[in-house]
Amino acid sequence: QVQLVESGGGLVQAGGSLRLSCAASGRTFSGAAKGWFRQAPGKAREFVAAISRDGGRTYYEDSVKGRFTVSRDNAKDTVAPQMNSLKPEDTAVYYCAADPSGLVATDESAYDYWGQGTQVTVSS
Repeated sequence: QVQLVESGGGLVQAGGSLRLSCAASGRTFSGAAKGWFRQAPGKAREFVAAISRDGGRTYYEDSVKGRFTVSRDNAKDTVAPQMNSLKPEDTAVYYCAADPSGLVATDESAYDYWGQGTQVTVSS
């Protein structure tokens, strides 16, 4: 069974940091572009960050620029966003996604594989 599994979510105070991780099982995604999306209660899922297959290019949603940094380790087939200076409005379920075509995209329709999500809650 092909899976992406997120970890690292939790409860943190505003201004704090969390590091999420996404690991693959069932197949390799080391050649895939990877993205992170989030969905807050009552809102549509939105793009957060994406990284190219070699890690050389990264893209961020405007509200997280300068606070979030995404990296990947293709040897371990993982991708990890470091989230700093967290705000209550960052509270959401965070999902990782993979596009085996390797084309980096901010549109969720481009991604074929998704994890189950991990909850991030930022208290004020």
